[in-house]
Amino acid sequence: MAQPISLKIAPRDPKRELQKRLEEAPMEHAAAILDSFELLQEMHEHGVFSLVRGVLGATDKMVEAVSEGANKTESIRAVRNAIILAKMLGSIDPDFLQGISNAVGETLGNAKRVPEKPPGLFSLLVGFTGADHRRGLALVERLFGKIGKNMDSQKSSPNHK
Repeated sequence: MAQPISLKIAPRDPKRELQKRLEEAPMEHAAAILDSFELLQEMHEHGVFSLVRGVLGATDKMVEAVSEGANKTESIRAVRNAIILAKMLGSIDPDFLQGISNAVGETLGNAKRVPEKPPGLFSLLVGFTGADHRRGLALVERLFGKIGKNMDSQKSSPNHK
């Protein structure tokens, strides 16, 4: 009959393993350790540690000031508006927004080339007869219509403040 092979594993000493790694570390990481010492010295000379100690000591006051600021109506509205703006930007087709960006850049980027004498009323009316102008005006008209509709519904809603 077969006899089991006895396997005896020496007990692991994590403390000894850590001590050994610590003893070997200066030789393996000498350059990094020297750079770290230089960095620590620079931080000490520039008062970084004093600043960090001050910040850590004033943590309660900082948290209190931030929470007071965040609890104000203006802060709450700012956060809500930022979320709404992010949603709005996310709903716009990037190609369309790129087109608007290009149009604004071409129009307002050349503001120095705008003639000093404003165009006449007839000249403006002739300009609005072009298909591109009418398309842009239609977009603005729809936008203003939606804004007006939302303003009217907000005025009549019970949640309006």
